[in-house]
Amino acid sequence: MKAIVLKEHGGPDRLVLEERRERAPGPGELLVENAAAGVNFIDIYQRTGLYPVALPAVPGMEGAGVVRAVDGATGFAPGDRVAYLSHGGGAYAARATVPAAAAAKIPDGVDDETAAAVFLKGLTAQMLARQVCPLKAGDRALVYAAAGGVGTLLCQWAAHLGAEVIAVVGAPEKAPIAARAGAAHVIVRTETDSIAARVRELTAGRGVEVVYDSVGAATFEASLDSLAMRGMMVSYGNASGPVPPVAPLELSRRGSLFLTRPTLFHYATPERFSAMAEELFDLLLKGVLRPAPPTVFPLEQAGEAHRLLESGKSTGAIVLKP
Repeated sequence: MKAIVLKEHGGPDRLVLEERRERAPGPGELLVENAAAGVNFIDIYQRTGLYPVALPAVPGMEGAGVVRAVDGATGFAPGDRVAYLSHGGGAYAARATVPAAAAAKIPDGVDDETAAAVFLKGLTAQMLARQVCPLKAGDRALVYAAAGGVGTLLCQWAAHLGAEVIAVVGAPEKAPIAARAGAAHVIVRTETDSIAARVRELTAGRGVEVVYDSVGAATFEASLDSLAMRGMMVSYGNASGPVPPVAPLELSRRGSLFLTRPTLFHYATPERFSAMAEELFDLLLKGVLRPAPPTVFPLEQAGEAHRLLESGKSTGAIVLKP
């Protein structure tokens, strides 16, 4: 089968198309013929070595397609359409062998490309809005990268829960996307403007209850300065680089703040996974979550897909088609 293989860490050119032998499913696993695979920042972090993985490796943490073989996994049969997470990667390929415990049937009304585009991102949004810092009506939330794959879904989910969303985007042309996703206010991030000052202005000096920051090093200080007393700083990405160490006393000085760095696989546990996926697909079918059509690249152009995501010029999700 065709697969993208990473043999050494580095730039997008390290993603090479090769012929690989598919692995037959073991107990509790599914062999899925991929219709599409999602492209995510975690794939970039693994490619560059920020998140080390054993090499050679086939990247890709999410995909969607048709089950072709099952080994001892109850609830699935050949022919089922499924979306899946793969903690060990492997989605950048024509077929992937994945744990059934991290797969969910795709309901009628959701196509394969959409499922692949939103599964990891949508579960991340669910984790952020419903578990890490559960939002309620009247909460104020600052959401970075609000025109991106996770950010758009997070804005929609937060607005659905009754939160007042202040969105941050990286370019003026992205502001309408965030507004359509439910943001009450949109801040265009520049090198000279103070995000924190604008947030204080919009909240009558109070700040927000929670910041969802996927940008990382470049915005971390502004994020802390945007929080209300006892607010929650959720750092869940490193698009601009990893956040430096923080002294606990600094959190106290700024208002007894909370700081967390959540990982999806610590929340989408076998006990919680099915309910999270069910909630995600339910909100998709109801139109609460309205993802834009993904940008589609053929599998062999995985490097170009990474370049687009790293450029900061993409909106919505990016998928690869085998």
